Amino acid sequence: MTTERPATQTTATSDEHLRLARWSCSMGSNVQSRGAVVIESGDHRWQASAKGTGPVDALFRAVDAALHDVLTGHPRLLSYDVHAVAEGFDAEGRVTVSVAPPGDAPGERASGTYQGVAQGRNIIAASVEAYIEAIEQMLGEEHWQGATDAAGNFRAADREAAKRPDYDPGERPDHSRWWT
Repeated sequence: MTTERPATQTTATSDEHLRLARWSCSMGSNVQSRGAVVIESGDHRWQASAKGTGPVDALFRAVDAALHDVLTGHPRLLSYDVHAVAEGFDAEGRVTVSVAPPGDAPGERASGTYQGVAQGRNIIAASVEAYIEAIEQMLGEEHWQGATDAAGNFRAADREAAKRPDYDPGERPDHSRWWT
């Protein structure tokens, strides 16, 4: 089964806020699940794919890989809960994800617990959206300010606006071309 859907935009107003631009996952019996994400913040875009024990694990690992330079590591997943909000096959599920910063994050960046919540009929979509929201909560802290720009790559920028003398696209080559 392959699922692909554009993600809903977060309510962020600053260029530094994360936006899950799109995601895709594949799964099946006797195969390892694969997930891929494209995450944007202002003029920056990060994308990655990963394998996991299921579609949610694969997508969380893809988010971790995409944002590794922004977070200087992988966030620690503290809890993952799914609850039905009604009865029946058409019921929506509410996903709550709690994360902590990477254990080796420097100084104040290593502390705190952050929660993301998303709701929808597609539990996989709600799961990755809640995970991104939890990371967004973490990046919203004062001691994380500037992290997306510091690890930026200008891939989401307008072609003309992205022509900066201090930016060398060869520094961070794009190895995930299967999206195009």
